[in-house]
Amino acid sequence: MKIVVAQMKHETNTFSPVPTRLERFAGGRTQPLEGRAAVEALSGTGSASAALLEVALKAGAEVDFAIAANAPPSGPVENDAFDHITGRICDAVRKGCDAILLDLHGAMVTRRYDDGEGELLRRIRALAPEVPIGVALDMHTNLFPAMVEQSTVIAGYQTYPHVDMYETGLRAARPVAAMLKQRGHPAMAWGNRPMLPHVMRQGSDDSPNRELQARCKAIEQQGALSATVFVGFPHADIPNAGLSAVVVTDNDPALARRWCDELLDLAWAQREAFVYRAEPLAASLARAEQLAAQPGTGPVALLDHYDNCASGGTMDTMAVLGGILDAGLSDVAAFAIYDPEAAKRLAAAGTGANLTLPLGGNLEMPGIHRRGEPRVVSGRVTRIVDGIYRNEGPMARGEEVNMGSSVVFDTGKVEIAVISRHVEPHDIVSLRSLGIAPENKRFLMLKSRVHWRAGLRRYAKAIVECAGVGVCTSDYGTLDFKRVRRPIYPLDAM
Repeated sequence: MKIVVAQMKHETNTFSPVPTRLERFAGGRTQPLEGRAAVEALSGTGSASAALLEVALKAGAEVDFAIAANAPPSGPVENDAFDHITGRICDAVRKGCDAILLDLHGAMVTRRYDDGEGELLRRIRALAPEVPIGVALDMHTNLFPAMVEQSTVIAGYQTYPHVDMYETGLRAARPVAAMLKQRGHPAMAWGNRPMLPHVMRQGSDDSPNRELQARCKAIEQQGALSATVFVGFPHADIPNAGLSAVVVTDNDPALARRWCDELLDLAWAQREAFVYRAEPLAASLARAEQLAAQPGTGPVALLDHYDNCASGGTMDTMAVLGGILDAGLSDVAAFAIYDPEAAKRLAAAGTGANLTLPLGGNLEMPGIHRRGEPRVVSGRVTRIVDGIYRNEGPMARGEEVNMGSSVVFDTGKVEIAVISRHVEPHDIVSLRSLGIAPENKRFLMLKSRVHWRAGLRRYAKAIVECAGVGVCTSDYGTLDFKRVRRPIYPLDAM
């Protein structure tokens, strides 16, 4: 018995100017890993791929790991990158197999296709029309019909921060393994609702998503093979952006339909609770100072959530960091400003060097009609690292991360991490690898929305969400939606 396993992951922000070429899928290498190298890199980690591998091996299968391609969110995927990745997967399928297990994202948009995952599955089905396919998807999937029609089993993350990637891989793979032993016949039902939940209201620790995900788990306890509510990724101007659900049962399509409709109705009833309203940056920083003066240990977390690279942000806008500098906040650690040229210049100057240089603001943002605005900053280089570390978890546990040549630039009041590859701070090692102990800081500025909670929330005594500048804006009025289905809430009164 032979099972093809593959990973193709990208969340596409169609408003992002950050290009998505093949090397972005390679984790700092020139090409994504394949075969034995991919198996060695992902086995034993907290990834969905690790779970797919485990299920396949426990089934006694020979595993062909076609490719491990995982890119940080950014703009639409270039055609040659998409064709290379799908080509490697199709090459493996073409050799013959008994099942296919895929670790996908679900919100990939390419230069040609609104539904990158659906196109991959269509190409696979042309080669293997009867082979069972299990698919693990991100909670931010924008679900299209082709994803469901061309798959056998779909399971999506039930947590945000995504700390259940591995468990989701098990939920996607186990029904397929059972099929190979003639012990099941999955039936799927899916649907969507015309709503674009704000990402800042999607955390699974908070209402209303907490209750939706709890109901998914309850449905699985009642017998479903998998139940998922996808909150969707709203920064993709494509027809099917938004909330959806899929339920898989064992040979009971009517029950799958009933449970799926229940989940969708529950979500629609809470649509207003998914709307996020930001406050002005000056008010946020003033409130942060008040919170820092109150009793308690640990920093006040300042979330620069308009510029989160894990939602396709450039990670180089300076509005929030500039506000912190202008307000005179002290004892601050800031992670991070993406500026490869500044990092190179600072590293060349060496530890202990004092410099004044423009920082950030290198990328134009035509998707929100904003230009990049660098900020001149003076400080001292206090640490230089290669930027490679391994996640402690719980999110993406054990996976290697490469933020490229990285520097800590200390203004005297603010320690600024300057990095060369896009990395969202969701793991404590991202900071400790730079010599930063966040628990000892007064303020901790993070370019993050929700994922920071996974590994860093326990260190913060208070949280202030700071509306800066970026293509991850929570102000839908600044996004020029042209292709998303209409009417849709909250763009339209419904």
